[in-house]
Amino acid sequence: MIDQEHQQNRTQETQRRAGVTGFVVGMIATLGFFAFFPGLPHVIDAGAIVAALTIGALTSWACRTWSARRS
Repeated sequence: MIDQEHQQNRTQETQRRAGVTGFVVGMIATLGFFAFFPGLPHVIDAGAIVAALTIGALTSWACRTWSARRS
């Protein structure tokens, strides 16, 4: 019984870490795209921040789902 709880806690911790890592990587990648892609105005405005947060949230959700399927 204790081993099952320990395994469940470990799985939840892994999913949480995957979600946080996915959010940060998605957000930074999106901001990097808006900052350095040729042809864009090389400005981080409110729209770019909203897009980065949205992409970060979607990436977080995808990483959590992928992690849950693996375990």
